[in-house]
Formats: sequence, C-alpha cells, structure tokens
Amino acid sequence: MSDRLAGKVAVITGAASGIGEATARRFVEEGCKVVLGDIQTKEGQALAEELGEGVVFARCDVTKEDDVAALVDLAVAEFGQLDIMFNNAGIVGAIGPIDTTIDAEWSATLAVLLNGVFYGMKHAARVMKTQKSGSIISMSSVAGLTGGLGPHAYAAAKHAVVGLTQNVGAELCAYGVRVNAIAPYSVATSMVADAYLHDHKAIDETKKMLTDESPLAGRPGLATDVANAALWLASDEAGYTSGHTLTVDAGVTSGAMPGGPRFNEYAPMQREAGKSGL
Repeated sequence: MSDRLAGKVAVITGAASGIGEATARRFVEEGCKVVLGDIQTKEGQALAEELGEGVVFARCDVTKEDDVAALVDLAVAEFGQLDIMFNNAGIVGAIGPIDTTIDAEWSATLAVLLNGVFYGMKHAARVMKTQKSGSIISMSSVAGLTGGLGPHAYAAAKHAVVGLTQNVGAELCAYGVRVNAIAPYSVATSMVADAYLHDHKAIDETKKMLTDESPLAGRPGLATDVANAALWLASDEAGYTSGHTLTVDAGVTSGAMPGGPRFNEYAPMQREAGKSGL
C-alpha cells in the first residue's frame, strides 16, 4: 500500500462485481474510504464486509435519481466528504440490427448507461462544488470512440458519456473539480463473459478468448487494468487532467490488431502500374 488515496472518500456504482469490485479493492488498498452502490445486494454487502472498516454498501439503482442522490448523501453522512465519484454501473443492453431494436430496450439501456452517469455527475457536483475539489470518473468504452465495436444503444450511450465528460469538465474546472472518463476494450468480467460466451461465470474461458484476440501478445484485458486507470484519475497524480477519456484498450482505437498490422515485413516499395523498387 502506498496510500495514494489516503484521506479520500469515494462512491462507486456497479461496485459489487467486475470492474467496480476491482476498483473498490484497489481504492481500499490505497487508503480510501468507499461507499459501494449496486442492485446486487447480497454481493455488495458481502464485499463491504470483506473489505472491512471504512467501506459501506447501499442498494442503488442508477436509473433512479433518488437512489444515486442517496448514495452521495451516504458518503457525506458517513465520512464527511466526497472526493471521488466513479460512475461505473453498466450493462450491455439492447442488441441487434437497428431496424429490429425495441424502443423499450433502447430506453432501458440509456437509462443505465447515460442517465445513471448524468445522475452521478449531478449529485457529485453539488457536493464537490462546495468543497472546491473532487474527481468525477465515468465509464465509457472504445465503442464510445469509434463505430462497430458495440451494439447501437451501447455505442450511443458511450459516445454521449465522452461528450458529457468534456462538457461537465468545462463547467466544473472553475470549482477545482476534475471530470474524466475511461474507455476500455473488452476485459475479463462476468458481463463480457455473458456477452461473448453466454455464461457470466466463464471468466477463465473469457480470459483465454481475450488473450487469443489481444493486440498485446499473451495479454488479456483485466478488470484490474481499468481499476488502475481509475486509481490514477482519482489520485492527485492526475491533478492537472480533466475533460479526458483515457483508453485502456491495448491500442485497439489507434489501429492495433492481433498479429500486428499489414505491411509489417520489408518488401520493395510499390510504384505505379505494378512496378516495384526504386
């Protein structure tokens, strides 16, 4: 432990499993007090008990503004402040072609992935503006930076999170509050396992699949990779970083691919009309 978050208080939504759980563990290791929010009550309570003193759990459905507001209020009531808000709760949501997407599924997806982030930003801001400090971090995705990497509603929401991050960051900087996002590629979590293998418990199989498909040879994406990104954005080490979307994607959004790019071996230069060489 290096106490990079010593004296700080964080709220994490979607904290009972996956990236949220990994981040909660990482934050606690670094001296942070944490309020865990999730609709998975049993898992959230068990995690809070395991992590011990300085960690509390409350049921939170991020589609309900009152739930998110109550989570923020709990942090202030329990620990006296709010330094970090990690809007992490997520689902895959509506899947399929645009012409078969069901309206109710579209709306339900945005309610979690976009409205939940909005509520988190809103209620963190009302505390952090008064404090004149704080770090708001929200979960986007590589699907929020380019096309073709996620279902339509998911991609729309994740693009919106990037835009909202920039806009809110431009407002809250005047109060000393930083606002950033994280855009991961697929990492080995139960949500990804369910999306790819239709089995949320198939974590080992998901790691193998992601290892095979990773641009970084032999290296799958892990929840701890995203947790470490969140840790940096939450810490004072990122004190001059705001309005930024940090990719955790093995270079996917910059063109990296398994096996390397085309034209990765020497050949004489190609010229006009089928000619080659100088």
